[in-house]
Amino acid sequence: MNKILLLYTFAVAMACQGISNGNPEETRYPLKWPFSPTSIWNMPIGTEAKYVHAHIEKAMAAGMTIDEDYIVMSPDVPLMDIAENFAGWDRTKSRCGVEGKVLFPAPVPQSWIVGPETWDGATPNAGLAVLMPDRRTIKQTQPFAHCTKGQPATSQYLFPDVDIYGDGMYGAHGATGLSAIGGTLRLRELSPTSGPVRHALKVNIYAKKNVYYDAETKGFRWPGKSADGYAAGNYYKDRHSEIVKECRMGALLALPVKMNLDSIGFETKPARILAEAFQNYGAYLVDDTAWDVYAIMTEWSPEGRFDDDFRKNWGFSMKAKDKTSAWARDMDRIFLNLHVVDNNTATSVGGGGKPRMPLAPEFEK
Repeated sequence: MNKILLLYTFAVAMACQGISNGNPEETRYPLKWPFSPTSIWNMPIGTEAKYVHAHIEKAMAAGMTIDEDYIVMSPDVPLMDIAENFAGWDRTKSRCGVEGKVLFPAPVPQSWIVGPETWDGATPNAGLAVLMPDRRTIKQTQPFAHCTKGQPATSQYLFPDVDIYGDGMYGAHGATGLSAIGGTLRLRELSPTSGPVRHALKVNIYAKKNVYYDAETKGFRWPGKSADGYAAGNYYKDRHSEIVKECRMGALLALPVKMNLDSIGFETKPARILAEAFQNYGAYLVDDTAWDVYAIMTEWSPEGRFDDDFRKNWGFSMKAKDKTSAWARDMDRIFLNLHVVDNNTATSVGGGGKPRMPLAPEFEK
């Protein structure tokens, strides 16, 4: 009886964290696993997927990095004003001070400090997705900062609202206009006990070497709505290998279904789990790293930072400064094998056909 109770308690805990055990009768918690089952962020790769090798060139400046999405799912905390600041990505200016009108008030904890002393990098992309008090509207803005407790937060650009129960496609990723919450690796995912990742991912790659641009495509494809403003003079500028016109912002990148993941020789367990997600769901190319490195989108919220959890679980950071570690070698094994799902469209998400995996379960009542 105690064993049954223990198993039940474990299953409930996993469901509350939005982590699936594969049971078709399960439900999911929208704050941890949002959006409709047919959202691009939840749709698996289909059996009709057509793959084109992306020929991503090996990253040379570092082994791996992350790009943090700021996710605040605490709709019951007091509202904080988020006001205009116009520093943008100019490193000579500060994002901390209020310089214009209030964009909107939002339930963001005052204790959560997001500024030069805490953020990752000098001018991070800093897309915020925050759940409003109605518990279904997600507002998104960029680049977010909250430097001082008791003071307003700041940002510059505001994007259309999305419904946590809807398709959640778009939001605060600057290059493509895609979501700042969909596709992000969330807290308690990719752990030794969490099981497989059951949604699409988001990645950045070095656009100078790996993202195609021409006057017709403008460097992007569906579901992306745009490319970087500097794309025309920057994308593919330092390309060394063959041209891949299909590899543009918004591309769905995946490991082909015919690839035997066990034959690749992964040296780390989390890389093998990630590879399975790349094969079953793929990853949307949402931004330029702007330096010669690969990046995966991860959560930073008032509850914690994904990379801190990852380090505790696996004994090393997702960010590899050089190319010599087993993790860095595994990231080469994934990114150098990625293909574009060329028939990923609004009418055939994931390439169409039968999905490789079951669709996301219904939301809990």
